[in-house]
Amino acid sequence: MTQHNPGPQYQQWGPGQPQQPMPPAPRKKPGAGKIIGFGCLGVIAFFVVIGVIGAALGAGGDESAEKPAASAAPKEPGGGEKKEKDQEKPREEPGDEPGEEAHAPIQVTAEATDFRPTVLADGEDHTSVLVTVVNNGAEEVGVNPLYFEVTAADGSKYDVELAADERQIDTVELAGGEKVTGTVTVKGKIEPKTVTFTDGLFGESIRADVG
Repeated sequence: MTQHNPGPQYQQWGPGQPQQPMPPAPRKKPGAGKIIGFGCLGVIAFFVVIGVIGAALGAGGDESAEKPAASAAPKEPGGGEKKEKDQEKPREEPGDEPGEEAHAPIQVTAEATDFRPTVLADGEDHTSVLVTVVNNGAEEVGVNPLYFEVTAADGSKYDVELAADERQIDTVELAGGEKVTGTVTVKGKIEPKTVTFTDGLFGESIRADVG
């Protein structure tokens, strides 16, 4: 049986009207739902990538934070902590203890000596102590025999007798780095224990043991 290929379909029109071919069916545009779906997937993928990068950076920071801190104090072989070299030492105030440190602003030393009378001595017994005053500071220090006081071993205090010993300490103004040596003398035969020097009578008092 012979099949006939049907030709173009023509719309039937009324008598007297020409037959025209039917227009092709319009093509459908992609649906809006598909476009929206692809857009949402892109946004989600973007946030997933950002999250992965943030997690990687956070992990790196945590590793740095978890590193143990260095030991604060090294241990000595015996197990004790090593003392710090710059540990502050107790501060010593001038005049608090007999015998001042060499770095004190004013240093006073004293030692027992024999009495060498001057022509002004009245013939009574006297006791002399040889003292040295050193100015380690920048300001001048006044020295005078009247600025000294001698304390005996029994605690008795004695004022100085002027012009009794021929080696009496001079009245001077010591500049920084200068020193003076001489005797201070008291009336009576005593056992001197300490000598106290007062800077300017009413200034700072410095006590030295008699050696």
